[in-house]
Amino acid sequence: MSYSLVIPAYNESSRIRPTLDEILRYTAEKTWDVEILVVDDGSRDDTPAIVREYGRAHPQVQLIQNPGNRGKGYSVRNGMLHASGDICLFTDADLSSPIAEAEKLFEAIREGADIAIGSRWLRAELQTERQPLYRQAFGRIFNLLLRLVLGLRFRDTQCGFKAFRREAEQRIFPLQKIERWGFDPEVLYLARRMNLQTVEVPVVWAHSEGTRLHPFRDGLRMFGDVMRIRWNALTGAYSVPAVPAPRKL
Repeated sequence: MSYSLVIPAYNESSRIRPTLDEILRYTAEKTWDVEILVVDDGSRDDTPAIVREYGRAHPQVQLIQNPGNRGKGYSVRNGMLHASGDICLFTDADLSSPIAEAEKLFEAIREGADIAIGSRWLRAELQTERQPLYRQAFGRIFNLLLRLVLGLRFRDTQCGFKAFRREAEQRIFPLQKIERWGFDPEVLYLARRMNLQTVEVPVVWAHSEGTRLHPFRDGLRMFGDVMRIRWNALTGAYSVPAVPAPRKL
């Protein structure tokens, strides 16, 4: 079994070294056949140089660069489309969920799930550092919107810790269109349309003060993204193009 770990990164020079150190330590301990794909989203600091440095010493670490700053959704999709593992996971660059928690998601997939998503709210006591109350309130409102508009019944769609069986990843990510924060519901909505089995798994998680999500400004954008997902579905934007039959001679 091989694994791909996708890490979207934007101006992460202060966090990417300890993150890569921990992932390399853990994956070596587990003797995983793994590739670590760091997707640079047009960083203005030395994030790309740091990743290249690690890549020279550890060939499993690879740098993928976006064409400028495109957003977390674009970064995750770009990394997933480059991934080659039997199971592909994306995780935040700050390791809000420790990389050791990945084994919970991988086990769910080995037991038959197509997709396993980390959840902060199935067992809230696993949160070692809670979000501020205003962010929790925003999350509750957004979750209700997803239930009403997209029919997504998960307790937590926004945890940046999700794993995919390779076949599921290859079906979903070519159709993903949302490039910024609202991409998680789109991915889960596509999985639902495709009748892929998605399970929610409680994981250890800690809020990071370095997060770049602004609940009010980005919340409006995410609301717009939810409406866009619904519109895409209604207009056939998520349909897989038919492949013409070969011409007979």
